[in-house]
Amino acid sequence: MFMRHRLPLFLVKIIYYEYWPFWLFFMPLVPYWIYLAIRAKSLTYFTAANPGIIHGGVFGESKIDILEKINPKYKPTTLFFKANTGLTEVVDGIEKAGLTFPMIIKPDVGERGSEVEKLDSQQDLEHYITQNHQDFIVQEFVDFDVELGVLYHKLPISNTSNITSIVQKEFLGVTGDGTTSIRALLQKSERAKLQMPALEEKFGSHLDDVLPNGVYKNLQPIGNHCLGTKFLSGQHLINDKLVKVFDQISADVDGFNFGRFDLKVSSIEDLYEGQNIKILELNGVTSEPGHIYDPKFNLFRAYKDTMLSMKTSCLVSIENMKQGAKVTPFWEMFRLLRTHFSSDEISQNELSATKTASAK
Repeated sequence: MFMRHRLPLFLVKIIYYEYWPFWLFFMPLVPYWIYLAIRAKSLTYFTAANPGIIHGGVFGESKIDILEKINPKYKPTTLFFKANTGLTEVVDGIEKAGLTFPMIIKPDVGERGSEVEKLDSQQDLEHYITQNHQDFIVQEFVDFDVELGVLYHKLPISNTSNITSIVQKEFLGVTGDGTTSIRALLQKSERAKLQMPALEEKFGSHLDDVLPNGVYKNLQPIGNHCLGTKFLSGQHLINDKLVKVFDQISADVDGFNFGRFDLKVSSIEDLYEGQNIKILELNGVTSEPGHIYDPKFNLFRAYKDTMLSMKTSCLVSIENMKQGAKVTPFWEMFRLLRTHFSSDEISQNELSATKTASAK
């Protein structure tokens, strides 16, 4: 196999599926989706996977609405602000909640790490608010070393549950050798080179700094694939004890049956004990089994595990439908998808309208 760092970046994006656009990776799976739709007797069966989340969590769901369903002991301090809320009001809310910098800020409706940032100062906060005009969330920065994505499901009739995917996240960073600049160290990795424009903007001339020997610097603390985080398989962590932990966590989340918990935890030992877990987000039915993006995996294995995930979400949806859960009508879903992919986001007005329609 070619060494990735020796390939031109445009070839890296073509050869390695972890860099493919979402739609390109899933296009070959359309026939399997049709098969599952026939089995479920609905083209939009997946929207019944999570009756308590709009459209089952296909897209457009409010992060704060879902987070509010989770037991407070499992989540960081999180504040919600409407679009165009003034800086003074935001700062007052942050101070009342006892939050201090650094902190995380992100849109209330967004996917795949879009516009998620770590704020280190009030100046950063002001810049974000000025540049973004949508509802947003300010969240406590959780300084735990272990970040995971845990794909969990529970069948409401069969009364069984399981974890089918765990992804471990390795942040983009470098370790100094006492002589080489950060910039030169980054050039040794194609993953880092793909992020150079963003890193140049963020760090500027500091990329020419030389770190002492053995000193590690985390350059991107947001654990998202699009920001250079390496996804590693954590399948070896799955066992019955961990499933019971997430049975307990999900018990309070009304209307949730299938999705991925994105979380930080102080250690793997604490994870198994259900302690020191902070859930950053809970994603719905379109949650990917993130472990498939481990560089050690091949495309065949990635498709095999993705198909298993699709089958599981179908089984969950069928059981929910048997209990009376409604699906989003096909033409309504088609209209929403067209709007979503043409604008890359759903307006807050349309989201409110679809919530009203779904409640009827």
